[in-house]
Amino acid sequence: MGQVLRRENVAEFVHNLQKSGKTIVATNGCFDILHVGHVRYLQKTKTFADYSIVLLNSDKSVRSIKGEGRPINNENDRAEILCALSCVDYVVLFDEDSPRNLLDEIKPDVYTKGADYNMETLPEADIMIKNGTKVEFISFVEGKSTTNTIEKMKNS
Repeated sequence: MGQVLRRENVAEFVHNLQKSGKTIVATNGCFDILHVGHVRYLQKTKTFADYSIVLLNSDKSVRSIKGEGRPINNENDRAEILCALSCVDYVVLFDEDSPRNLLDEIKPDVYTKGADYNMETLPEADIMIKNGTKVEFISFVEGKSTTNTIEKMKNS
């Protein structure tokens, strides 16, 4: 079972794991209504390192990015659900719109992002290059998204 880490302790925690020879893969997102696309993405993410850490947008951050009415599930519920997945070792919440600062602090060995990005369009690319973090792009499951799920519910 995964564990929620405090933002102020996460960098030291990750660095201690790395000092002990373990590798860390990080990803980020809202993970508002968990669906099969999320699960497959997180399972694939875990294959790149010994430990996986999900940088989870806080409620404040989700509202800023997605607008009023989001998130559907609050940050504590979303974090607990993610921690229940065997492919997620750690979760840390962040309030900013982007995980740039947090990624710069923790310096993961690998960072995963959806395949709708590439190194030219990845907002965090400069941080990844600066810190020598390998980036892996993961394909989405066709037609699976939180937005699609919400639309389907509205039209039911």
